[in-house]
Amino acid sequence: MIKLRPADINDLALLRYWDTKQHVIDCDPDDEWNWEIELKRNPNWRAQLMAELDGIPIGFIQIIDPYLEETKYWGKVEPNKRAIDIWIGEERNLNKGYGTVMMKLAIKKCFDNSMIDGILIDPLKTNVKAHRFYERLGFEFIEERLFNQTACYIYELKRK
Repeated sequence: MIKLRPADINDLALLRYWDTKQHVIDCDPDDEWNWEIELKRNPNWRAQLMAELDGIPIGFIQIIDPYLEETKYWGKVEPNKRAIDIWIGEERNLNKGYGTVMMKLAIKKCFDNSMIDGILIDPLKTNVKAHRFYERLGFEFIEERLFNQTACYIYELKRK
């Protein structure tokens, strides 16, 4: 069974290790997560979560409020949205359905707040497998956008 728990400084070594994995780099080539700083911070606009399978960490999820997030990465965005980053750490855990379960848990967590009307994601334009994954979960393509000179597709899952 997969469960989400808050990430903390004890996850630092594992997250740094996952950052060296090619499939993780391929999903997020430009970002520096500053784990040693960010794992000690808990701003009210962000949740950083470890996904565990039977108590063993298998992935990471970050849920932010893109309206309140301090770097303004998403630019002008409406209130009452959430944005999700997700990855699985080890190659051996890919293509087993774990990402689907993780996303469903994250989506539920977002929509548990009745004010939230949409969830945004920004996979790389070149990541066709991710596009299909999010579309299967009900996300709809909104637009293509550059983030830090990297072409991404913006998708949104609207509250039903």
